Amino acid sequence: MSCVLGFDFGLRRIGVASGNHISQSARPLPILMVKAGEPDWARVDTLLAEWKPVALVVGLPLTLDGGEQKITQAARAFATVLGNRSNLPVHLVDERHTSQEAARQFASQRKAGAARRRDAANIDSLAAAVILEGWLSQPP
Repeated sequence: MSCVLGFDFGLRRIGVASGNHISQSARPLPILMVKAGEPDWARVDTLLAEWKPVALVVGLPLTLDGGEQKITQAARAFATVLGNRSNLPVHLVDERHTSQEAARQFASQRKAGAARRRDAANIDSLAAAVILEGWLSQPP
C-alpha cells in the first residue's frame, strides 16, 4: 500500500498524519515538537523509516485572501528541508480552514466520549489528517 505522510506545520508543534491513496483516508500520528525553531528531525527520520512513504504533503498556511505571511515562508522552508532529507516528492497544499475542521472533528470526538480535553494537543495532527485527506481526494 502506498503510504503518504502529511504535516501541519507550526512554530511550536507540527501535526503529522499517515494516509493512503486506496482508502483516501488519513489518521493522526503523534505530533512533532519544534525547539529553538528546529523541528525534531530525528523523529522525522524515524517516521520516514517506519512508514516508508511514497510522497509527503505539507500544509501551506495562507491568509484568508490567499496571501502569504511569515509562517508561510517557514512552512515552505520546512517542506524544502523535508524533501531534501527524504528524497521524496513534497506537495504543498492550501490549508485554509483545516484548523476549523480539525476543531470541529475534535469537538465531535469529545462529545462522543472518544477524546478528552488533554487530547487537545493532538489537534495539530488531526489538522494534518484533514490536510492529507483533502490532498488524497484530489485527482492525480
